[in-house]
Amino acid sequence: MMARAHPEFALRPFLIEDTPLLAEIFRASIEELTGDDYTEGQQRAWASAADNEKAFARRLSGQLTLIATMNGSPIGFASLASNETIDLIYVHPAVVGQGAGTMLVDALAKLAAARGGKRLTADVSDSAQDFFKKRGFTAQQRNTVLRGGEWLANTTMEKTLAAKEAAA
Repeated sequence: MMARAHPEFALRPFLIEDTPLLAEIFRASIEELTGDDYTEGQQRAWASAADNEKAFARRLSGQLTLIATMNGSPIGFASLASNETIDLIYVHPAVVGQGAGTMLVDALAKLAAARGGKRLTADVSDSAQDFFKKRGFTAQQRNTVLRGGEWLANTTMEKTLAAKEAAA
């Protein structure tokens, strides 16, 4: 058996049995990556969206949800709620910065363009804005949303989709 110098990333569709692990990734990402921008109460309220796994599974299965894997194991996920809206994108903190998030956003952009989308939007946490800016998204408007009794700020960001993304 040979050791691999680089992890192998891949994408696959969401399966209902992925739900418990994706809920864990969702919570870990919020808890470990957003502490500089959100209070512990805000993080708990945000993460509670995965507490009801049946509702979380319905949300993921009702959208085009892709799973990023590393050497076959799920490490992140992203969902396209319509042809132009990223609803969720979360990567496990242990693999942040290794390319899984970029792979997910690029795949959703291609799928959105192939489905006739002209732009891609996402309501982006303060912690993720730099990630989206580096991928060509620009801020459109500031928002506050109520989650679990806590107000959280985010920013709607948008990227114009080029015809070449649909062809790729």
